[in-house]
Amino acid sequence: MANIKIDKIIRSKRKTIALQITSNATLIVRAPELATLDIIYRVVAKKEQWIRKKQEYVKHYYRKSSAKEFVNGEGFLFLGHSYKLHIVEDQELPLHFDNAFYFSKKYLPVAKQIFIEWYKYQAKEKISERVHRYALKAGLKYRQINITDARKRWGSCSHKGNLSFSWRLVMAPLQVIDYVVVHELAHLEERNHSKQFWNKVKVMLPRYQRYKQWFKDNEHALRI
Repeated sequence: MANIKIDKIIRSKRKTIALQITSNATLIVRAPELATLDIIYRVVAKKEQWIRKKQEYVKHYYRKSSAKEFVNGEGFLFLGHSYKLHIVEDQELPLHFDNAFYFSKKYLPVAKQIFIEWYKYQAKEKISERVHRYALKAGLKYRQINITDARKRWGSCSHKGNLSFSWRLVMAPLQVIDYVVVHELAHLEERNHSKQFWNKVKVMLPRYQRYKQWFKDNEHALRI
């Protein structure tokens, strides 16, 4: 047990113990309010091999994806797939996408800003379409959709019915985007994470749990 460091324990009304490896490779334990430290450490010890494997993966992947260099052959995520970047000489548009990213060489000094603006536009288009689809299907009404620069908060729902989503979300697979959309739509009627809330999410997206897990495992990759 001493070999595994628990960086944070979060207690709530949940019924089971869950382990989370963050983008910094730290270990967070989410536990029931009455779970003793002995029980928590036993669970951690039992999962030692998984924890170490996941931490090593995160450290490796985080370093690999920490800072884009904007060079030929570099991969950029869009809707869950990685597409190669090609630096081109004779292109009018700063950035063009056609099963790969084609970037004009003369705009390289501001490449990051241009990519972010492209992602924001795509996020607005794709997320708005998914929100409309699921809201119509569930009979829910929202006021407006905002695209934000949030790095950790992928989505939010205000008391006025405004929905906000991070532009980084458009890097994730479509089903994962759907999970965040459905999550925030459910908050229009259920403001907390009660059983009723998760029931609403499940009705709209029956396999939501696998997409929720995807975030825990891969959110560190959604960055440029």
